[in-house]
Amino acid sequence: MDFKGNSDYRHDVPGCTGVLVTSLGTPEAPTAPAVRRFLAAFLSDPRVVEIPRPLWWLILHGIILRVRPSRVARLYQSVWREDGAPLLSFARRVGSALQEELDTRGGPLKVGLGMRHGTPSIEEALEQLRQAGVQRLLVFPLYPQYSGSTTGSAFDAVAQVLSTWRWIPELRMITHYHDHPGYLEALVETIRRSWEEAGRGERLLFSFHGLPKRYLLAGDPYHCHCHKTARLLAERLGLKEGEWQVAFQSRFGREEWLKPYTDHLLREWAEGGVKRVDIVCPGFATDCLETLEEIDQRNRELFLEAGGKEYHYIPALNDEPAHIRALADVVEQHIQGWPEASSLWDQEAVAQAAEISRQQALALGAKQ
Repeated sequence: MDFKGNSDYRHDVPGCTGVLVTSLGTPEAPTAPAVRRFLAAFLSDPRVVEIPRPLWWLILHGIILRVRPSRVARLYQSVWREDGAPLLSFARRVGSALQEELDTRGGPLKVGLGMRHGTPSIEEALEQLRQAGVQRLLVFPLYPQYSGSTTGSAFDAVAQVLSTWRWIPELRMITHYHDHPGYLEALVETIRRSWEEAGRGERLLFSFHGLPKRYLLAGDPYHCHCHKTARLLAERLGLKEGEWQVAFQSRFGREEWLKPYTDHLLREWAEGGVKRVDIVCPGFATDCLETLEEIDQRNRELFLEAGGKEYHYIPALNDEPAHIRALADVVEQHIQGWPEASSLWDQEAVAQAAEISRQQALALGAKQ
């Protein structure tokens, strides 16, 4: 194997820590061909769909990729922004804001943004961090609740790229932050602000992305993480039993997924006499197709048509200052023990050590 990095190592550049912020990704355009390419990559991930590969290949290429791209492209068109897909647009803003926040806290931390599927890719982001002299790497998937289909898949992608590098950086990974105080307080802040501006509904629904039930039975902790997040939020908001509930959205296929289903529950509430609901999606760090189209558009229509009167979607945290501060707190927590987290970090001493390393390498015949 031709390992990367053979000639790019710089003995005169002090090493630093990189923070790889990663999310799922999005099609490059709201068109059927672009959506088909995205779905082909996303649904081919064995972490996402745990079905024997030969059988799934026939289903995916024989049915799904023939039918879904055109329909999904129309959904994307309803939420597409001037600067592109919502998820990527907000993720870029989060990455930039996180870099600014970390800069204000001191320490040479470099933030890179890579998507699990689509562009910019995880490989591209890691290469940019490598070129910046990163020798320690913190992988930060923007998934508060762990699932093998999201966080686990991100790790697979990082490991695949690093398997081609000659010099592997020190590696850490944030697998979840579903109960981090800063994350919870940021959500509480945005919910309370929404209530102050638009009034408070009869019930608050915490809607999380769904998973097949068999993933839970196989040991995936996602279901438990979601319920803990909701319970901690309800406690901080002072909600009583019956004033809030957890549900799961975005199911796909015919098998049983985590219940209750968001759309079924909203219809049940409306038909049962609930007139106003507020809905928030704590599992989505940024707004995307699943929040803006499915929750804010499609489920709104469903609730109102079933007899509801007022439906209020509370946006994702996106690049809200409280969210960025919380993410920076999570980063600082996970880099403990690395030089950038130490009050003894001495830039001059590090530069001197790098120069000594360079002179020694040149003496042994290394290239400048």
